[in-house]
Amino acid sequence: MQYLLAHLSDAWSLTLVHLRLALLPVLIGLAIAVPLGVLVQRAPIARRLTTAAASIVFTIPSLALFVALPTIIGTRILDEANVIVALTAYTAALLVRAVLEALDAVPVHVRDAAIAVGYPVIKRKLKVELPLSIPVLVAGLRVVVVTNIAMVAVGSVIGIGGLGSWFTMGYQTNKSDQILAGIIVLLVLAGVIDMLIVVLGRLATPWEHAGRRASRRRSIASPVVGGAR
Repeated sequence: MQYLLAHLSDAWSLTLVHLRLALLPVLIGLAIAVPLGVLVQRAPIARRLTTAAASIVFTIPSLALFVALPTIIGTRILDEANVIVALTAYTAALLVRAVLEALDAVPVHVRDAAIAVGYPVIKRKLKVELPLSIPVLVAGLRVVVVTNIAMVAVGSVIGIGGLGSWFTMGYQTNKSDQILAGIIVLLVLAGVIDMLIVVLGRLATPWEHAGRRASRRRSIASPVVGGAR
């Protein structure tokens, strides 16, 4: 803890690098996974191929991918693009499955009602199914973001990794307090980002919480009415 307090400015600068490397792939992964998930949800063959490809991508060891990418995409060994591209691949692989699960969780009667009203496919997806899928998608997104924050630290092995550099430096110089400081900041960062996603998810789905409050009021009122009888 003393090491962390003595190096707060370094912790802040490394945290900013860590956030950039962890969150940029999430944004790119969402831009890939959401349209892809919507496109293949109702196409059984395309869906099976997509989920199979996603599973294969996620089985590739992250460190091996970090090292191999420079020869594949023509970047330098110490280029941040290697980490960003690798994590984007992992993120898209995880999120496309989360998108499919979120869309599958939309109640069938709601989808049928939208069809009965005459919503075309694209409008139904954008106005009905995607908004209603947000709670399940947020749950998957939380897992992906925390996983990315942890995986960025692996990039320190090749010289890129934000807070992970404290792990490698602490190991090389036998400074356990530096390693402990890195762990503490990493845990705090993951917790703060996770809570932020939860808050944003609640703000994006106000109807969910209005419905829960109404259900609680009904459950509280029911025993009172029953007792009055």
